[in-house]
This record gives sequence, C-alpha cells and structure tokens, in this order.
Amino acid sequence: MTKKAILLTGIGIAIGALAGYGYYYFVGCASGTCAITSKPLNATLYGAVMGGLLFNMFVKDTKK
Repeated sequence: MTKKAILLTGIGIAIGALAGYGYYYFVGCASGTCAITSKPLNATLYGAVMGGLLFNMFVKDTKK
C-alpha cells in the first residue's frame, strides 16, 4: 500500500469512529438489546471498520 492509501484509509477510520460514537450518543439503543449500539465501544469499532472500508474503496490500484 502506498502512503496515500494508508492516509486515506486512516482518515476513513477516524471519521467512521467519530460517526459510530455519535450514533451511539445521539441515537443509541433504549432497551440495551441492540448488539452494535448498546455499548459505545461496539458502536465506535463498527463505525471505524465501516469508515475504513468505505474510504478504502476510493484508493486506486497501481498496475505493474
């Protein structure tokens, strides 16, 4: 992976983590039975993974 790809994926992870925690904080789960949004760590990690995957889609592959 190039430095640009790592940077872009890292930015996606950071934005996703913030979005995941924001979703937990503002929406959350009232009953506590939701698997992802019942705990802040779960929501933050899920958001980070989804953000990293989303931003990694925009990395162009170099052809040899």
